[in-house]
Amino acid sequence: SFSLLGFTGLIQKFSGADISISLISLLGGIEMVRVIHRIASLGLMFGTIYHLGTSGYKYYVKRSPISMLPTLKDITNAWGVFLHNLKLQKSRPQQGRYTFDEKFEYWAFVWGTLVMGLTGFMLWNPISTARFLPGIIIPAAKAAHSGEALLAVLAIAIWHFYNVHIKHLNKSMFTGYISEHEMLEEHPIELADIKAGIAEIPQDPKVVAK
Repeated sequence: SFSLLGFTGLIQKFSGADISISLISLLGGIEMVRVIHRIASLGLMFGTIYHLGTSGYKYYVKRSPISMLPTLKDITNAWGVFLHNLKLQKSRPQQGRYTFDEKFEYWAFVWGTLVMGLTGFMLWNPISTARFLPGIIIPAAKAAHSGEALLAVLAIAIWHFYNVHIKHLNKSMFTGYISEHEMLEEHPIELADIKAGIAEIPQDPKVVAK
């Protein structure tokens, strides 16, 4: 849904470009592009609601630790990685189940989804929105929606693709597993806890593939 939203959104944002004109025509015109964009937005919203539901059950019913929350340690880890990349620090910081950059990307997506969802709903229903809010909110929502969308696409294309698909091909979204080597590189504290049998979150015996 995100890829479809990014694609159909960008060709609307840059609708005057030759490639956008060709793609819009290929998809059946601007109205059809908007329909596809809105259907994809519903997919993203339903996915978000499902995620909130399963996370709520996991954390508040099963009492699993909320390990995705940022901590002060993430700030020092980020600084340590920065120094390591500049060759000013010999070793990378030891990180646990989620690295600081994974947390940053997750919460950036949460913020982006909130902004895009609210502004997108306003643009989808401008007349209803103007009944409750000043009319100036519609062009403001358009500017925020467009700018946040471009930022999100660039973040995924540059940050996410490099860390997950280029630096090392992480196939866990397809397999559900991560290699021991990968864990040693990215999540050594979590790996040590699993091997010691004290991991906070119960692990499937096959999680660490040797």
